[in-house]
Amino acid sequence: MFPHHREREQPIFSARAHVFQIDPNTKRNWIPASKHAVTVSFFYDANRNVYRIISVGGTKAIINCTVTPSMTFTKTSQKFGQWADSRANTVYGLGFATEQQLHQFAEKFKEVKDAARLAREKSQDKELANTALTIAAPQSPPVMCVNGPEDKLFRSQSADITLSSEKERIKKMLSEGSICEMNLEAELFTLQDSNSKLVAALHEANANVEQWKKQLAAYQEETERLREQVVELEAHGGHGPSDLLKDELTQSLEELEALLKAKDEEIHILQSKKAEYHEMEHDRDEAMHRLREMEMRNSDLERRIQNTEQNLSNSLEERDRMDSEIQRAIEILDIKIFDLNDLRQSLVKLIDK
Repeated sequence: MFPHHREREQPIFSARAHVFQIDPNTKRNWIPASKHAVTVSFFYDANRNVYRIISVGGTKAIINCTVTPSMTFTKTSQKFGQWADSRANTVYGLGFATEQQLHQFAEKFKEVKDAARLAREKSQDKELANTALTIAAPQSPPVMCVNGPEDKLFRSQSADITLSSEKERIKKMLSEGSICEMNLEAELFTLQDSNSKLVAALHEANANVEQWKKQLAAYQEETERLREQVVELEAHGGHGPSDLLKDELTQSLEELEALLKAKDEEIHILQSKKAEYHEMEHDRDEAMHRLREMEMRNSDLERRIQNTEQNLSNSLEERDRMDSEIQRAIEILDIKIFDLNDLRQSLVKLIDK
């Protein structure tokens, strides 16, 4: 169903809760971020080794928080907990239906925070190793004075400005693709959860329908038999059972007809649930189609990013080549200055003589 050419951001835990944000003005009151309980999920990005908390309400993300080792999830009551996100400059609050759900979310938060701490330590070790390699590598040639403090040779800054703008554009492209993909994945995860519940309910309903159909057929046969007996009794007049027996048969017939009506209503309700299940399947197919379109868009973004990275690499190579040429020009100029200095000293000696 999904392409396997790269790792994706995958949900690892989900819970239903009411989402709140702290009032930015008072820093005391809670503002509801969702009208109803929504799905709050932990996502893991295997490419960047990053954990995030995501919650989508309608068509927008009401929580998009990257978990850091400094974060702490605090239980403020039996069914309410909160944590602070310094990057978003806000505090999130979650209200759960049961204390057990709050406990499960808090344990998962602690587990994810520890995993984020280990990931950061590994990343810092890698950066230290890269820094050591960079220090050991030859540095770019320094800027030298030629004839005095006012005659200096400056590098052109146009290449650096172009590289910075290209990097910002790449970051923007990646963030747009990641947010759209994240929203669709959260929506698909919710639809899959609802779909599994509906499938189980539909299987149970189908089994009950088959059983009720058998009972309905038996009740119909019994009703027809009783009707025939009533007709036969009415035809024979006083030669059949007493009026008391006829009243009992009529009452039994009415009870069976009421039972048949109740069973028909139950079958109608089950058929309406089956229609809702088909509608949910249609929504799931639409979400899958949108997800495939997003996959194609992400593939195109990756291709464009690769081209941009190649252009950046070419620009860096060109800048290194220009640095080498400038260094050679500086060396030649130093030699010429040294020769001119010798010539000046020789001329001074000749003049003195």
